[in-house]
Amino acid sequence: MPVETDNYRSIIRLDHELNQIQDLDLLLERILLEARRVVHADAGSIYVKEWVKEEDRRVEKLVIKYAHNDTLQQKLPPGQKLVYSVFALDINEKTISGYCGATKKLVNVADVYHIPEDAPYSFSTSYDRIAGYKTVSTLAIPLMTADSRLMGIIQMINAKDEKGNIIPFSRDDEFVISHFAVNATVVLQRAYMTRAMILRMIKMSELRDPKETGPHVNRVAGYAVEIYDKWAVHQHIAETERERFRDTLRIAAMLHDVGKVAISDIILKKPARFTSDEYLIMQHHTIYGAALFDDIQSDLDIISRDIALTHHENWDGTGYPGWIDPVTEEPIKTDAGGNPLGRKGEEIPLTGRIVAIADVYDALCSKRIYKEAWTEEQVLEEIRQLAGKKFDPLLVECFFQSLHNIKQIQALYPEQNEHPE
Repeated sequence: MPVETDNYRSIIRLDHELNQIQDLDLLLERILLEARRVVHADAGSIYVKEWVKEEDRRVEKLVIKYAHNDTLQQKLPPGQKLVYSVFALDINEKTISGYCGATKKLVNVADVYHIPEDAPYSFSTSYDRIAGYKTVSTLAIPLMTADSRLMGIIQMINAKDEKGNIIPFSRDDEFVISHFAVNATVVLQRAYMTRAMILRMIKMSELRDPKETGPHVNRVAGYAVEIYDKWAVHQHIAETERERFRDTLRIAAMLHDVGKVAISDIILKKPARFTSDEYLIMQHHTIYGAALFDDIQSDLDIISRDIALTHHENWDGTGYPGWIDPVTEEPIKTDAGGNPLGRKGEEIPLTGRIVAIADVYDALCSKRIYKEAWTEEQVLEEIRQLAGKKFDPLLVECFFQSLHNIKQIQALYPEQNEHPE
């Protein structure tokens, strides 16, 4: 019974650890990682049921959120994450994961290349050819709520024994992963509620400012986490501290422009560039946003305030709003004329410096009423040119080191995948 005991202890430990994670995306990735560890899977994917736009209608599909593969990961340079294709599966009986989602039942296949002829599902070998990887055993588990709603699918690939040989997933694996999935679904529901509350706040901004969309804030938050990860590795920050900070940063970064709710529609919805006077008014969204987090209750409040207030500050001190109290709107440090001095260099909180890069990158990549999206070459050249002027030079390096992961996040959150209420 020692292996079973270890599994049960792992699940109890994981229940506690997963409950500490607030952000949905970070939780999904952690659930996939821990599910693989519990059943000793070499690879795996996690899918979430989402509404996806197809031509003139929306349909529910299983959308891949994260994929892991230890064998392929080992071939990459240290610190580089595996890049995977972002795609959606139909919830029907044609594929293994689709069948799992349609029937809401666990599916255990010993060898995907020798599926019984009477099985309703099949396996497309094209995935293996593209990845350069051989899938053998697979285990798909539905993530079900207490009222039998499907939230997603975890698919484990290639169970391994102690010698590293690929083996089928066992009955014990089925039992353990099913128990894990039940607990994971509970914490996922809580994370969805947190995300929903944040996106409702974003929708308030979106009603005022069409640029402030759910996909935009998800992309900016995702980019911010990737940039932070690279910075934290360079700074030798412990993994436990990195995880805790990433969780808070991602949620706070989504709220970077929440202060726009206090800006006039005449300015926010203007289909052209601002005049100098309008630009000065627009700058106040940083102060209004920071003031929302004045009643500090947690680290999330502190980081949200710092990001809202300082994500438009510039490394060379030319940004806004400068040294100003967001509650009283009184200057803290002034120049000879009594105007607030701009923050510069490391006077700007790390989180504000990170989100500054993430926000500008996404804005340049996106089409606006008054401009077309820039080409990738133009965007990257602009980021390089702004290092040491608008942006922290070290964080620009971290941005470029994270670029392949950032492109992945772009694919995960396209504008057309906005969900209906």
